[in-house]
Amino acid sequence: MTICSWNRECMFGDVVDGEMRLNKYGQIVKKEWLQTGDIRQLVELDEFIVMPNHVHGILEITDYGRGTLQRAPTKEHFGKPVPNSLPTIIRLFKSASTKQINILRNTPGFPVWQRNYYEHIIRNEDELNRIRKYIITNPLKWDEDENNPINIKHYGVL
Repeated sequence: MTICSWNRECMFGDVVDGEMRLNKYGQIVKKEWLQTGDIRQLVELDEFIVMPNHVHGILEITDYGRGTLQRAPTKEHFGKPVPNSLPTIIRLFKSASTKQINILRNTPGFPVWQRNYYEHIIRNEDELNRIRKYIITNPLKWDEDENNPINIKHYGVL
C-alpha cells in the first residue's frame, strides 16, 4: 500500500542507518494497523513494517469457512462489501489512518493512500518465512527501493 510519495508532507517517516524512524503520521499508521488485529476477531497480524511511503504487512484471515471448501474472500463488488474480506479490511485500515492523519494536519478529504494495493496469497511455510525476511530487511534496501522518491524517475513511475 503506497501513499503519495512525491510529497514530503505525506511521508510516514525516514529510514536512517537502515532503520525506519516513524514520524507522527507513521505512528498513526502503525497504531491503526495494530488495531486491525485487535478489533477484527478473524484477523491475525504477522510481520509488518511502515516504510516512508508505503506499508508491508502479513495478515491471516482465520476461521473463514473452516470445514468448507470456501476460499478466503479477496474480492468484492462495488457497493457490496464482504465482511472480513481482505478488500474490506484494507479499506477500513486505510480509511481510519487517513481520517486520523487528516485531522492531525487539518486537511479533511485529502488523499493519503493510492487507490489500490498489492495482495499475495502465501501458500506455504517457506514462502511465509521468505516474505517475513523481506519485510524485516526492507529498510536496509530503501536506497534501491522503487518506492523511494529519489528512484521514481529511474523506475519510470512518473
